Amino acid sequence: MKEHLDKFGAFFVQNLRDKILDYLETLLAGKSKALEVQELQRKLAQLSEDEKKLVRDLVEDITTDGMHDLLFALQEEADAGGAIRVLVDDKEVAKVSDGLHGELFGDEGWIVRYSKYPSEKERQRSRWAREQIQRMFRERGEDKG
Repeated sequence: MKEHLDKFGAFFVQNLRDKILDYLETLLAGKSKALEVQELQRKLAQLSEDEKKLVRDLVEDITTDGMHDLLFALQEEADAGGAIRVLVDDKEVAKVSDGLHGELFGDEGWIVRYSKYPSEKERQRSRWAREQIQRMFRERGEDKG
């Protein structure tokens, strides 16, 4: 059943996160031919490399946060028996996961496994989370590390 969840994760990451970040890279490189973005590209071209990195980081954070919030809402909807469901091969993905929003993160999360842009920040965040969990278990005398 995990393959249904992974199929959804790959689709979700590649068709949302990667498309957004691909478009951003196209704009930052000044490669879009669309007339409606020429002024934006001109302004982006004037940014320093540090400023462009800031824009990349901002767009990545906003995208990841939006993905998290949408997945959280889908999970809540499923848990409440609501009308909105995501099915993959007739399996409801929220029922396969213990929290769709958490599937994005960590060394084995969807972003690292399926994105062309596997954020180092996500890897760092997952290391931090593991350390916090291990510390919590040590403090409770339940070393699980």
